[in-house]
Amino acid sequence: MVVATPFGAIAVRCEAAAITELDLLSRPVRSTRAMSGFAAQVRAELQAYLRDGRHRLALPVRANGTVFQNRVWERLRRIPAGGACTYGALAQELSTSARAIGGACRANPVPLVVPCHRVIAAGGIGGFAGFVEGSMLAIKSWLLEHERN
Repeated sequence: MVVATPFGAIAVRCEAAAITELDLLSRPVRSTRAMSGFAAQVRAELQAYLRDGRHRLALPVRANGTVFQNRVWERLRRIPAGGACTYGALAQELSTSARAIGGACRANPVPLVVPCHRVIAAGGIGGFAGFVEGSMLAIKSWLLEHERN
């Protein structure tokens, strides 16, 4: 399923009433697949978030990750919309390194639902999805601004 956004599109993959992957795309894409009832629910939730950045995405997720990654992702889900936390602060809280936090964020298969965009560098926006420049940083900036408004 694909959901149009102001920054491009969100491609979502679901299995058995859970989101397994969510890709942020900087260009619009059309979806030609039929939607299940769960996919329609996911689309409605994402559209609600796109209308109101404070909308909490409480969607079921089945993300495959290591024990450490899952621990980081669970913590990320507690960062409120409009808020942010630095890589360093999360690292200190979870007794690890900022680089390890960045690695877990980069491996996050379901951004927005697990809001890794809310993790920023001490001196700026930081990276996003493994990128430190380009369209992914523009998407991160848009998401943070959208949630602040």
